[in-house]
Amino acid sequence: MSSRSQIVNLIHSVGSSCRCPAHSQTFSPIITGPHRFSTQPNTNEYAFEMACSNIRYGPGVTQEVGQDLNNIKATNVGVYTDKTVAKLPAMKATLESLSRHKVNFKVFEDVRVEPTNESFIQAADFAKSNGFDAFLAVGGGSVMDTCKAANLYASDPSAEFLDYVSAPIGKGLPVRVPLMPLIAIPTTSGTGSETTGVAVFDYLPLNAKVGIANRALRPLLGLIDPLHTLTMPERVAAFSGFDVLCHALESFTAINYHERQPRPVDPILRPAYQGSNPISDVWARNALGILNKYFARSVYNPDDVEARSEMHLAATTAGVGFGNAGVHLCHGLSYSIAGMVKEYKPVDYSENFPIIPHGLSVVITAPAVFEFTGKMCPEKHLEGAELLGYDKIRSAKRADAGKILSDTLKTVMDRLKIPNGLSALGYGTEDIPGLVKGAIPQDRVNKLAPRPQSEADLAGIYENSLTVY
Repeated sequence: MSSRSQIVNLIHSVGSSCRCPAHSQTFSPIITGPHRFSTQPNTNEYAFEMACSNIRYGPGVTQEVGQDLNNIKATNVGVYTDKTVAKLPAMKATLESLSRHKVNFKVFEDVRVEPTNESFIQAADFAKSNGFDAFLAVGGGSVMDTCKAANLYASDPSAEFLDYVSAPIGKGLPVRVPLMPLIAIPTTSGTGSETTGVAVFDYLPLNAKVGIANRALRPLLGLIDPLHTLTMPERVAAFSGFDVLCHALESFTAINYHERQPRPVDPILRPAYQGSNPISDVWARNALGILNKYFARSVYNPDDVEARSEMHLAATTAGVGFGNAGVHLCHGLSYSIAGMVKEYKPVDYSENFPIIPHGLSVVITAPAVFEFTGKMCPEKHLEGAELLGYDKIRSAKRADAGKILSDTLKTVMDRLKIPNGLSALGYGTEDIPGLVKGAIPQDRVNKLAPRPQSEADLAGIYENSLTVY
């Protein structure tokens, strides 16, 4: 049997063998033996779970998607994209494959870059009205996250929108309904959303970013086709790459999984973001090594196929790591930065409304964040700096770990022309209370930081991020 046939058979078997709602997209082992889940609210976790989408990597693999959908017996596919990607070669290759293999589909191209609760609902309504039995996302993180949400709410049409949104903004209910299979074809090298069960959006009533996080949302298959990255403009490549960098560093320095509380009373309640663990660390290290070698090349040389291919792979490997370990303060602080945007309109983005791209909103506080967290796990901060190119590690002191990683990040940010802090994005000291207010509800990620933080600590990080260089 050929390797490709084996992969196709694996996709079919995974999609059909497990009907547990928590694991309906991929297999996850059931824990057996003498352990029991504690009913005490403050007992520490004792286990971690690794879950990931099936991944197929290679230039041109998009041409196989029609066969994949036939192999899972899809009869009515919802194809989600945005208006920019709809005009790009990635979408052309996708539609050619669907047509060639006679797949029945309908296209939704009204995905909003940096989606909102309203755009999620619009996408879900489209799915409900068409009765899709499979989903296909072609685009960046916004497209993949929107497609996940459409799948979730179409699969549970009686659910209220906030039922699945993470607490404290939503109810954070576990997903107990089976979802339809979802295939993702990423066209940017950043979010890693093709590997995770997370969908992030702007919740307009509170002017803040929030998320839906459950393993059931993760795609059945991610088709990682590096040819699609050759159309990324320079700033999109830069901001997306910094999202990869922060995914890797945050998951690498997150609290260890056995420090997380409380231990769940039922495995379905174990969160998607569990804290760092020996397996997630492998993926983070790999991604950081790729970034050090290829990041700048991929940004400034768009025709460098090797560099863009490696960065596409780094986004996925970092996604596997953070999709299980989680992220922490860079992301927790970023949501209000993006949600409170004033007039900032970045170069290379076609939206006609103010927007702070996700990777930019995440990395802008990263130097201050890692200087703040450095003393809690200095060895990992020093290793992170070394993986990113810091070459004086032998003489480095543990007490200086946070500062060393912070300075290393500033060097990378300067090389890749990241704006000089929050002030360059339109924020001032008068905005800090509002930014803090928007960051406080991000308990899902903030609690994974290795160092606990007060409101004053958060304010201090924002203040120290007003300028970077």
